[in-house]
Formats: sequence, C-alpha cells, structure tokens
Amino acid sequence: MLPTVGIMTGDPNGIGPEVTIKALASGRLKSRCRPLIVGSRAVVEQAVRVAAPGLAVRSAAGPHDTDPDERVIDVLESAAYDGDPTCYRGDLAVGGAATGAWIDHLDRLARDGKLDACVMGPISGKAMQLAGTLGSVPSYSPHDPAYLLLRSGRLVIAHLTDHMPLRDVSAAITAEAVHRLIVCLSRSLHAWGVGAGRIAVAGFNPHAAGDEETSSIAPAVSRARGEGISVEGPVSPDSVFRQCIEGHYDAVVAMYHDQGHIPIKTWGFSGNCVLFLGPSYVHTSVAHGTAHDIVGTGTADASMMFNAIADAASLAIGKGFAMIEQDRVPR
Repeated sequence: MLPTVGIMTGDPNGIGPEVTIKALASGRLKSRCRPLIVGSRAVVEQAVRVAAPGLAVRSAAGPHDTDPDERVIDVLESAAYDGDPTCYRGDLAVGGAATGAWIDHLDRLARDGKLDACVMGPISGKAMQLAGTLGSVPSYSPHDPAYLLLRSGRLVIAHLTDHMPLRDVSAAITAEAVHRLIVCLSRSLHAWGVGAGRIAVAGFNPHAAGDEETSSIAPAVSRARGEGISVEGPVSPDSVFRQCIEGHYDAVVAMYHDQGHIPIKTWGFSGNCVLFLGPSYVHTSVAHGTAHDIVGTGTADASMMFNAIADAASLAIGKGFAMIEQDRVPR
C-alpha cells in the first residue's frame, strides 16, 4: 500500500499553497503516495484557482480517505483560516495562528500512526511569532534535540547547529553533542534505506586542525565507530562535501549553518529538500521562504515542494531518497 503523506501547505499568505498545488498538479505524485493536505479547504481552493484551475478540491473524512485520481486534491479540514485567502498581506498573526495549528494537527496525526510522513510548506517565522505559535516548529534544544538536514541530489548534510552566531558555535561543539547527532543520523539513514549509512563529520577549523577537532569531534567519532557506526572524521571541511557528491559518503555532519548551507545552495539550489532529524516520523520541508513578492501570480518554482513530498514518501517506506530527473520536476 502506498504511504499516506500529510502536507501542511505553509503560511496562507505565502507561496506555500501555490507550490503545493503545482506539485500535486504534475500528475506524478499519487503513483508514489497518498497525499493529504491538512489545513484549510478555502486556502487550497484559492491556490487551485491561481496555480491549477483544472483540479478539483475534495474534503477528506479522515487521514486514509483519499482519492487516487490525480486531478483531485484531498483536504482534511483542520483549524480554520480566519483571514481572506484571496488577499495576501504579508506577515500576519492570523496566518501564523493557522500555520501553528496546522503543524500541531499534522504532528498529532503522525505520532498517532495515522500518517506515514509529513511535509511542511514554507512558514513565516514573523507571522508565527506575532501569533505566539513559533514553538510549533521542531525545537533545537539539548533536551529535545532536532536537527536540520538538507539534501540536493547525492549531497546530504546534517547540521549540528543552525541559526546560531558563529561566536557561540565553538562552545556548542561538544563530544556528547556530536556523538548524539552521529547516532541519530546513522539510525535515520538505515531506517530510510539511504546507501550504506556512511557518514563523514566535517571539521570546524580550516583543514580540520584545531582544538574543537581534538577535544570534541575526534572523540565523538571514535566512540561512534566503537559502537559499529560507519563514520569518519574530522574531515577537512574544504573537501568533504565534494567527497560526498562523488559517492564516498552518504551524508556529512556540518558544524554550523553556513558550513552546510553554502555547499547545498551552490551544488543544486532548485529542488533541494529539507528534513528534520529527531521526530519519530519522516518530516520534510522546503528550503525557501514565503516569497510575498510573487504570491498570487502562480509563477513560484514548485520543485522543492515536489521533491519534499516525493522524498517523504520514499523515505517513509525505507526506499531511500527519491532520485528524480530534475528536468521533469515541476517549476
């Protein structure tokens, strides 16, 4: 049976609903999964009018009530959107409130085993902050760790830290923290069916030569290898990402945001996919924002949302990443 993939379209004032509809309108996703939008039917209907007028919108009775017809969009009504779906006005508390409620609903369904995977469209942190719902996004606290993972083709990068000032990164690189991420990443790669689960850990300093490598990264790698994990490091950060692209590794651990994001966005920005490591279920997202400047035009590139849905479906059944020819991905 095909996996059921729950989709939260993102902030209703952004391009998320449009790229979701464009991805589904490609006609190439229902052969991979049973996609189900969790959110507002009114928002979805407006996105259909903008991005794919030929599609029909249907209200689903529950998580497993989906129509196999590619021309039908299934929506499980969640919290209502109290704004006007035809009027886009940027970062609004009403949008942030709906976004937070939809994410929470999606999370509950997945944790209860009613969804096989989840996809989160582009959210507005400012709108969610205005609404007081920003805590709905997976946390990065040491008590309940979740990690950001980016994927573009063969390049897969997990981040030890994300939105953290560089001056604070050094203190965050501890042997315990690095080891915890290596273990989490290894378990995920094996559960998802990604290669042989070979991991490289990037160094923090040029040529991986510094105090952080000696005191924290190398001991963490040594401990993980002793536990049977296929991991190497610290590897010089100026070469490790190329080595991953060439197939020497299945994933790389980066120490901080730009160390991982720059290679991904240089190697292949369009179509890359975001995953959250830590939740008990597959949770993917997109690497772009709400793009208020083009919302409502139907011109937004849907390739990241398409790949996020395709990857979620494939990883949920242990088939690895969905390797799709980029020239066939909807823009």
